[in-house]
This record gives sequence, C-alpha cells and structure tokens, in this order.
Amino acid sequence: MSTANSAALDKFFRSLLDFNEFESIDSSLNGIQIDNDGSEIRKIVFAVDASLESFKRCAAAGGGMLFVHHGIFWGAPLAVKGVHRKRLQFLLDNNIALYAVHLPLDQHPNLGNNAALAELLEIENREPFGLYHGKKIGYKGKLKKPLTIDEAANAINYTGRLPLGVYPFGRSINESCAVISGGASREAMQALEEEVDLYITGEIGHSVYHPAMEGSLNMIAGGHYSTEVWGVRKVMAECANQLNIDTEFIDIPTGL
Repeated sequence: MSTANSAALDKFFRSLLDFNEFESIDSSLNGIQIDNDGSEIRKIVFAVDASLESFKRCAAAGGGMLFVHHGIFWGAPLAVKGVHRKRLQFLLDNNIALYAVHLPLDQHPNLGNNAALAELLEIENREPFGLYHGKKIGYKGKLKKPLTIDEAANAINYTGRLPLGVYPFGRSINESCAVISGGASREAMQALEEEVDLYITGEIGHSVYHPAMEGSLNMIAGGHYSTEVWGVRKVMAECANQLNIDTEFIDIPTGL
C-alpha cells in the first residue's frame, strides 16, 4: 500500500472536487481543518461527521487522516474550550489530520451525494435542481423504471435502515424525481413548481408539509445522515483506486 502526506492528499481531493465553485456560499472550511505534523499517512478513514467518536474510531483503525462531510469549522471562530477543546486535543494528541468537504461533495456530478442518490434511483436525463444561493446542488429527471414511493425509499436506504418519513401525497406511481441530500426541506417548493412527482431529501420540515400535501407532491425524508453516506464512500473508492492507499468507512448513524 502507498502512503502520502496531507499536502499531497489535499491536492488530490481538490483535483477531484470543485472547491472554488462553492467558496462564496459554503460556510464549511473545506479542505484541511486540522493538519498532522507532516508525517506520511498510511490510512485514510472516512465518515459522515466529525465527532469525538469518529476521531476515536479513526485512531483505533490506525487512520492518519479522517475525511468527513461535516467538519468542525463553519464560518465563525470557536473558542478552544469544552467539547471543541476535547476534539482538537484528541486529534493533536493522536496526530490525526481532519479533512472536510461539504457542498462540493453534495453537488459533484459523479462522486457527490446527490449523483449517487440519482444513480440508486436510476434517474435518467438528469438535470441540475435545487437553487441554493445561486447554485443548483441537486438533480432531477425521469425515472428509468416508474416506482412507488416505497420502492424509491428501499432503493436509497443504507444497510436497510428505514427513512425518517414517507409522505405519499401524490401519485401512486412516480415517473419523475428530484433529490437533494441532507437538510433541503424548503427545496420541496421548487419540486412543486417544477411539477416533479417525488422529492427526496434528508429532512422534511414542518412548514412544507401542507403545501406538499395540497400540491400532491410525494416526499421522502431519507435521513440527513443516511442520504450523505454515499459521496463519502465514492471518494473513498477513488482514493483506494487511484492512490492505492488503505481506506476504511466508519458508520456512525445518528438516526436523524
């Protein structure tokens, strides 16, 4: 197996994912959030969320870098105290580099969370969908095979986990679908406007329930976590294939 330092891995990830396109709208500090001491990294561990649990499991697995979708820095400086201090101290004490990629990983047309969901559902004639600060980060299109809402929910589940919610407000058979992973509840209104049969995201907010029901829009809340394991795992596969470096995915479901 190969090794690489954090600078080389940062260059590799930036070659895969378009950080620049989202620099002005993404509050996440994308890229290296915590560096190591310059040592060669023999194993990269992948997880959805940065947390003390994911840090400890990365260390136990022998990881020198933890790649996550949700990091620990979101646009504003944090005082180094409490939970934040414990997290930083653990990473530094164990010489683990923390790498985070948020919106560039949601949107990527091949490796992203939304592209992966579209593939699982077999969405054809895929078009960008879901305007967020001037950028479309999801996808919509026709389903290769028309699906019931339960069939669609089964297609996107990870390790058989049930979705947070299934809302059969529309047609019994869906021919078109739009997907945005994570917390994209309000974009259900865009799905209504664009006359999509089924809208899938991670979380559905209270405020869209009645408009969706009155507009006959089927919705699935697949779970914020469960809809965002896919991009992380696709990037992991790219690392293993292109860099021949040891990798491992750590599953820490939140149930949310």
